[in-house]
Amino acid sequence: MSRFSTGQADIVFSRRMLLLGGAQVAVAGALIGRMGWLAIKENERYNLLAEDNRVQLIVVPPRRGWIVDRGGKPIAINRSDFRVDLIPERMTEPDRELALLARLLALGPDQVDRIRREIDTARGFQPVQVAENVPYERYAAVTVRLPELPGVEPARGFTRFYPAGAAVGQLIGYVGAASAKEYEKEKNPLLITPGFKIGKEGLEEVLEQKLRGIPGGQRVEVSARGKLIRELTPKPDRSGQTVQLSIDAGLQEYAARRLGEESGSCTILDCQTGDILCMASMPSYDPNSFSDGIGRTEWKTLSEDPRKPLLNKAVNALYPPGSTLKPMAALALQAAGIDPKERVNCPGGYQLGNRFFRCLGRHGSVDMHRAIAKSCNTYFYAMANRIGYDAIAPMARLLGLGEKFDLPLVSQNYGTIPDSDWKQRRYERSRRLVERPDWTRSDTLNAVIGQGFVIVNPLQLAVSTACIASGRRIRPLLLGAHQEAAPALDIPREHLDAVRGGMWEVVNGDGTAGASRLQVPGIEMCGKTGTAQVRRLSASASRGQGGDWRYRDHGLFVFFAPFDRPRYAGSVVIEHGMGGARAAAPVAKDVLTYLFDRPQALKRLEALEAEWGGTLAERTARRAAAIEAAAAQAAAARSAPIAAPAPIPPSVNLPPPAPEDR
Repeated sequence: MSRFSTGQADIVFSRRMLLLGGAQVAVAGALIGRMGWLAIKENERYNLLAEDNRVQLIVVPPRRGWIVDRGGKPIAINRSDFRVDLIPERMTEPDRELALLARLLALGPDQVDRIRREIDTARGFQPVQVAENVPYERYAAVTVRLPELPGVEPARGFTRFYPAGAAVGQLIGYVGAASAKEYEKEKNPLLITPGFKIGKEGLEEVLEQKLRGIPGGQRVEVSARGKLIRELTPKPDRSGQTVQLSIDAGLQEYAARRLGEESGSCTILDCQTGDILCMASMPSYDPNSFSDGIGRTEWKTLSEDPRKPLLNKAVNALYPPGSTLKPMAALALQAAGIDPKERVNCPGGYQLGNRFFRCLGRHGSVDMHRAIAKSCNTYFYAMANRIGYDAIAPMARLLGLGEKFDLPLVSQNYGTIPDSDWKQRRYERSRRLVERPDWTRSDTLNAVIGQGFVIVNPLQLAVSTACIASGRRIRPLLLGAHQEAAPALDIPREHLDAVRGGMWEVVNGDGTAGASRLQVPGIEMCGKTGTAQVRRLSASASRGQGGDWRYRDHGLFVFFAPFDRPRYAGSVVIEHGMGGARAAAPVAKDVLTYLFDRPQALKRLEALEAEWGGTLAERTARRAAAIEAAAAQAAAARSAPIAAPAPIPPSVNLPPPAPEDR
């Protein structure tokens, strides 16, 4: 007997059909709605995605902006070159391809080692630079063998070039490929484009956004399989801005060359405007080497050199200024009421309590003029002990000593001009470092002759000298060439004249730097020598005029010229030069001669460079070749077997070598 009648079955069937039909309508509606959403609302988005599949954009790196000197002479430019990159993801046999590239491009062991390391750390399709500035013959050799080198991409581009080479190393800096950390910070696809480099040091780093420019693009239409169909209209790149410096490129190069094999700096300012005309620091590095990619051996050599070629000594090296601070101290003494004609007897030193502070000689009766000319410590000991160093420190700061200047530099070490408050703050909780945290009279005597707690950089010495020479509040400028003179200092003219007269006597009378008198008619240089101790002398330690280079005294010299109408002022510091008159003043003499009589200065430089073994460029090239040879030797040692084969007994007769082995 049937449980359902025919009518009941029809009703159940109709309901099921209704439910199924409703579900089908709902699904169809959802599909139609989704299609409508995609076709109307998401139309622009998917058109763009389709366009991206059809058209590929190849980023074209912008040309980097030039850096020029005050007269428009190039300091950092771009040079067209051939380059070779590779995409690790596309390489099929990395070892074989890299070996072939090394042979075709004559890559050194350090370069191959760098490429291997970058291949290991590359992400996805991030390119790895193989070589820049490739000679056309080698570039062509790679191009014709591309079928054997999947993933290798030869290209034409631009590379950074520094005409003066090592003469501008620390000042201008260098460029290099962006690191993974730099890319993560900025997330700019331009940073991983083959051939694109960013500033890594010096002005190249600080002025990156001005120099970078705006990238262009090459648009190409491709098939679904990535085959090129046609090239579309390209988007041109926009070069970076040209940046003008206050630097005189010729003077900068001359000063760097004149420093020769010494470790030190030469800084020269326009003492009317504050423009930095020269900021040479030696020894230096060739930024062109860094642009091409520096090897591990070269980096190790530079970073471990005790003369610190990677350091810009003009702003980052700190020294006790020694007697170069006496002109500033003389101004402070006059401001405190000391008559410059008052005389002090120098018996060879100054007695303070049970300690005798020695002078450089027995100068007899001296006034301020004579004390500056002969660098008499005793005069300044006596006068500073009378007024205290708290009356001297404000004058030092007024002239820019101990100040951090507003300059486009990566960093500055600006040293210390101490006083009683500074010492109390510095040593109140670190009494183990000094005997007493309060300022003592012996602290005053040490500080007034530029020793003790006083420490400054060479740029500050140049600035203070420019202030004394011009009577203006000079602060250094590095960008642009300026004509407007700096504001006048609130220092009486007669005070400045008293100090300038003593500095004139240093060079043009019987002072400490008479041997460095200028041989240019009508031009007289004024200056002040300084000798700064590197370590505290003890009974067992000899005076720092010999022995180990590291413990010799520094030689310093500050100067300005001409005497009657000051225009240039500066400082020269020779590390461990054993005296300002011996090492630093002759450099200042030649550099100033370059400004007033260029042929005479160049003739002098040619004679010196002949003694040193060639020009700066020639010596730099020899060092680079030696480093390359050392890198090759180290690579050979790494690849040599651990145990050498046993020697063949002399009695064994060997067959003659095959012709190809001869």
